[in-house]
Amino acid sequence: MTTEPNIPKERALVEVSEETHALVEKEMPQESDAIKQETMALVETIKRKAQVEAQKAGELTRDGYLEAVRKVREEVESTNLFDRDRIAASVQLMQEDMEKNWESLVGEASVLGDRLSSAAQAAWDALTAPRSDLD
Repeated sequence: MTTEPNIPKERALVEVSEETHALVEKEMPQESDAIKQETMALVETIKRKAQVEAQKAGELTRDGYLEAVRKVREEVESTNLFDRDRIAASVQLMQEDMEKNWESLVGEASVLGDRLSSAAQAAWDALTAPRSDLD
């Protein structure tokens, strides 16, 4: 008898290629590790499923290969992995964050410009002020 737990096929660990890892890290740098891991597993699963379907098509014609790719696409689309409303809401939140960050950056740049202007004026005043100890 084995003491190893039965892990459902869909929850089994997926080996992630360097290519997929690099892609997810590049495209999703701000996401949590859990989201990145799930995304990497999803990409690898899709890639493997496409490879399996292509291998099944084997030596068949180009039409056979195209049909296999269409089938994988349909399976991915039918599982509703991507909720359009959540994606739209995420995009809206990112846009709002970017606007706030931009306003903050503009404000900080303005304050810095004012301070630099004041410092330049003070330096100019110090350089051009008449010196009383030269008499």
